[in-house]
Amino acid sequence: MLTPVLVLLVFHGVLGGADVLINHELRERLPSRLSARPEQFLHGARELMFALIFGGLAWLEWGGLLVWLLVAIVLTEFSISLTDTLLEDRTRPLPALERSMHVVLLVNFGAYNALLVPVLMEWHSLPTGFRIVHHGLLTWLLSVLSLAAFAWCLRDWLSYKSLGKRLHSERLASAAG
Repeated sequence: MLTPVLVLLVFHGVLGGADVLINHELRERLPSRLSARPEQFLHGARELMFALIFGGLAWLEWGGLLVWLLVAIVLTEFSISLTDTLLEDRTRPLPALERSMHVVLLVNFGAYNALLVPVLMEWHSLPTGFRIVHHGLLTWLLSVLSLAAFAWCLRDWLSYKSLGKRLHSERLASAAG
């Protein structure tokens, strides 16, 4: 019953990764743009949530009350993505490819969460605790995506910090001159 969710999550990770590489890195060069500093923070936070989701569903069954922790992680990711969308609309025009990818990602988000709800209901009836599971190739693909999301989370947060230092230096230079 979880397999369709995991397949959609792999699709989400691949498409999301393509969005980051093509749109954020190559086209828009967000990590080096001062105006993108808040966006870089949100991207890092979202990538952390996806690292937890990908890895958590690849290897674990979330029993009992732990279901609510997974729900909180998914809702946090959704809140971050919504905030990011609103921020992007205020700070930069999105190219058609990026906007299109975001629409597909949003539809996929709805699909995998709709399929996840019955699984979570089943898991909620289990004793509270984690049970280690293995879904074959999907476990390994999601593990790679989890590690990639975590690495990119660190990269975006380092960019956020670096842009903050640059912004501070520019403000000091402006005030002095």
